[in-house]
Amino acid sequence: MRKVIFPPVHLATEDGLVAVGGDLRVETILEAYRNGIFPWPLSPDFPLAWFSPDPRGVLLFDELHVPRSLQKALRQNAFDVRHDESFTEIVRLCAMVPRKGQESTWITPEIIAGYSALFEAGHAWCAGAWQGGRLVGGIYGVRLGGFRSGESMFTLESNAGKAALLAAVERLRAEGVPWLDTQMVTSVVASLGGREIPREEFLSKLRSSLP
Repeated sequence: MRKVIFPPVHLATEDGLVAVGGDLRVETILEAYRNGIFPWPLSPDFPLAWFSPDPRGVLLFDELHVPRSLQKALRQNAFDVRHDESFTEIVRLCAMVPRKGQESTWITPEIIAGYSALFEAGHAWCAGAWQGGRLVGGIYGVRLGGFRSGESMFTLESNAGKAALLAAVERLRAEGVPWLDTQMVTSVVASLGGREIPREEFLSKLRSSLP
């Protein structure tokens, strides 16, 4: 089997574009993440692009901030969070649930298939928030050694996605994982203390997390 080789990330464009094309085989995705690169389909004209932005969004668990109002809301909602169950369903819901300010999703059928295969190979994770037997929130990401990424999150009931994320953080801490690659800093990530760091700092943290 041919080895996938990505260009060095320091050659990325100003917006972090490293390469265009390729495939979403498990080996390809893993090689990308080992080098601080992730896939992000842009449009029908560019169905598969690979990025390594500078700066990079991260959630450092020792800087995690959970507002009291959110803690109270989560206690009231009482979600049942389950780990590493219904992975493909969570990814599909991440693709389907509308987001404010977004007209379409980057989570294509190829992305769903690629990351589902990654999960079956033991290199992806998820957390789902259930309420009344219904999956109402969730998050999924990549697992590689001591590295974890958060790829996307969805919410069908207030705070359900945050409940899944915070339960995932608690579990990752117990596993000795101290941070999460969020790639970008969304409003949810920022509200919990996430921030941007220089790409070189991110790559250093990545290298120290890999086997």
